[in-house]
Amino acid sequence: MPIEKKSAINELLAVMSQLRGPKGCPWDREQTHRTLRFHAVEEVYELMDAIEAGDDHEMAEELGDLLLQVVFHCQLGRERGAFDFEMVAERITEKLIRRHPHVFGKVKVKDVDEVWANWEKIKRDEKAGTRHERVSVLDGIPRHLPALLRAEKLVKKARKAKLLGETNPPKLSKAKLARDLFDLAQKAQRHGWSAEALLRTEVQRRERILRASERRAR
Repeated sequence: MPIEKKSAINELLAVMSQLRGPKGCPWDREQTHRTLRFHAVEEVYELMDAIEAGDDHEMAEELGDLLLQVVFHCQLGRERGAFDFEMVAERITEKLIRRHPHVFGKVKVKDVDEVWANWEKIKRDEKAGTRHERVSVLDGIPRHLPALLRAEKLVKKARKAKLLGETNPPKLSKAKLARDLFDLAQKAQRHGWSAEALLRTEVQRRERILRASERRAR
C-alpha cells in the first residue's frame, strides 16, 4: 500500500509549532506579532523584485518567505487562543465567495467598474455597525503605506467618489513624469529634506480637505 504524501502546508505548520516549542529556536520563541510586523513588509518587497525580474525560482522562494510570515502569525494567534491558520484560511475563502457574487451567485456585471463598485458596497456592508465601519469613502487606506502609494490610493478613491474635480490633463509622457518625480526627490534631498516625509505630510493635509468636502456634500 503506497504511503500517503504528507501535506506540505501541514508539515510547515508542524515545523513552525516545533520552532516555537520548549525545545525550539530561541529567536523564534521570543518573537511577537509586533516584532515581526516589518519582516512581512520586507518579504513583500523582495517578492516584488522577483516578479519584476521574471525569475520564477526566486518568486517561489519569496512566496514561501511570505507564507512563513502568515504561518508565524497564525502560530502566535493559536498560542493566545485568538485564531489559527485554519480560521484564517476559512475567513479568506468565505470573503472571496461573498465578494464575488458575479462568480458564485446570480449577480450580473458588465465590466470591471461594476465589479469594483459591488466589492466596495459589500465591504461597507460587512463592516457596518462594527468598530471597523467605513464611514468615509476614503477609509481603508493603510496608514503605513509608502507616501506615494498612499497618495495614489487616496486619489483613486477620491476620484471614484467624485470628490476631485476632473479636468482635461495636459499631454504628458510617462518618461517625462518619471523624470519629474526623480527631480523632485533630488531637489528635496539637496535641501536636506525627505521627499517621503514631505509627501506623507501633504497627503495627510489633502485627506483632511477631501474628508471635509465629503462631509459638506452629505
